[in-house]
Amino acid sequence: MITGASSGIGAAAARLFAAQGAHVVLMARRAVLLKSLADELVAGGARAIAVPGDVTLADDVRHVVEEAVRHFGRLDAAFNNAGWGTAGLAVHEVPDALYDQIMDVNVRGVWNCLRHQIPVMIEQGAGGAIVNMSSTAGQFATGAVAPYVAAKHAVLGLTKAAASDYGQHGIRVNALVVGSTATPLLDQAIKTIGSVQPVVARAIQQRLAHPTEVAHAAAWLCSGSASFVTGTAIAVDGGVGAI
Repeated sequence: MITGASSGIGAAAARLFAAQGAHVVLMARRAVLLKSLADELVAGGARAIAVPGDVTLADDVRHVVEEAVRHFGRLDAAFNNAGWGTAGLAVHEVPDALYDQIMDVNVRGVWNCLRHQIPVMIEQGAGGAIVNMSSTAGQFATGAVAPYVAAKHAVLGLTKAAASDYGQHGIRVNALVVGSTATPLLDQAIKTIGSVQPVVARAIQQRLAHPTEVAHAAAWLCSGSASFVTGTAIAVDGGVGAI
């Protein structure tokens, strides 16, 4: 199950997971883009379904999990990738509506996913792997608005708590701490700034990540190769956290 799958990192993960043999369940709000991606994957020989929905709505997430089980018989892994943020406002300038939107998508969205994915994995009795999308903003102030920084810190807290609560069931829960990545959302921010340089200035590699580079990290964490990795945050940030 991949959320935020209609574009960017989510779409790259869908293509990569499918290429590696996974049956993929795609969730996002943009139904047309989501269906187009699922059709592309099926045409390439993969097994994929598109189930539109909003991660901020518990019933939508429940429905996607139910569809995963109905179509494929089980749910073994999830990449809770959906997120949203912006920049350009100081703390006192952030309106309540923006605060609510950012916290809902980034925190409540992950919360809803965990609440509905984990019971299925427990019932199956074979464990599972969950990867939550955090950010370098989950470790320090990046220039994004304060609610986004707070939200991505919260994702790391949810990740650690869930890993601790469900380790005895063989369910691994990890997070990705992702740096600036070439996605439609970041493209909008770069257009506003007028240059990519301020966005990559702190990174050792001095460039944006390609969405597929982030997807590879998620795929590894979902695989048996990461069988002894849980409750941690893997940096995919071009070295931002090293300096």
